[in-house]
Amino acid sequence: MSQDGVGVDLETSLGYLLKEASSALRAAMEEVLRPLGMTVTRYACLELLAQRPGLSNSELARGAFVTRQSMNVLLQTLEREGYVTRPAEAPVGKVLPTRLTPRGRRSLGKATAAVRAVEVRMQAGLTGAERADAFRILQSMIHSLRDGDGS
Repeated sequence: MSQDGVGVDLETSLGYLLKEASSALRAAMEEVLRPLGMTVTRYACLELLAQRPGLSNSELARGAFVTRQSMNVLLQTLEREGYVTRPAEAPVGKVLPTRLTPRGRRSLGKATAAVRAVEVRMQAGLTGAERADAFRILQSMIHSLRDGDGS
């Protein structure tokens, strides 16, 4: 319990433990991505584009957990470096759909292998059933928080 008897007990707080796990995962990912000239945000952007080609800046920002402004700067950099392409004009509305280039796909392939290795390491002490339970429990928590379901 906290020193004054009020607040969250960090020793037993599931939220605090999730944040600690998230921080450890991000640090491990940054460690394996750095030698590839990549950050977690850059990797997330490329992975999202590989799995969902044509996403807008806003959709990419939401998927990579960054602001639209940060994503716009990243996309400009990726485009300038030849990892993605965007049309000069929006085919519909204001959305400039972004797509990976062959260079982007090659870079992503190396990064994906590195990130997979981190995920394997993270789950090394779990059985298949425990992994399935963890996945289901985390999805349930996300659902409860996003939908405001307190039950």
